[in-house]
Amino acid sequence: MGELIRLDERRRERAAAGTDDPFVHVEATNESFVPRGTGPEPLWREVVGRRLRAVRRDRGERLADTAARAGISPQYLSEVERGRKDPSSETLAAVAGALGVPLRQLVGLAHADLARGAGGRGPVLLAA
Repeated sequence: MGELIRLDERRRERAAAGTDDPFVHVEATNESFVPRGTGPEPLWREVVGRRLRAVRRDRGERLADTAARAGISPQYLSEVERGRKDPSSETLAAVAGALGVPLRQLVGLAHADLARGAGGRGPVLLAA
């Protein structure tokens, strides 16, 4: 398995690297969260899930530990991170809190991802 890095070690590394905002992680500015191209626009749950997974991994946390602190099952958190489940606002707030990230920060990053990746084939239409 991978190496477990404690949060205080991560914070020291960020401080040494000159990162001012403890909630902005290395992957936060990576434009690969929303692939550009001619495909359909990604769904909100997919973009938010990618962000949650990136924050969790950047902090060196296991899925089971984060899920336990958020009060949800690891299986459900995995499905949320993969964009398979559309979590409620309460669940998003619980996971963001478990990761120590303000919900507004998480939503803002997801919004920025969608704004950068816009230009797909248009909205997804659902049949009744």
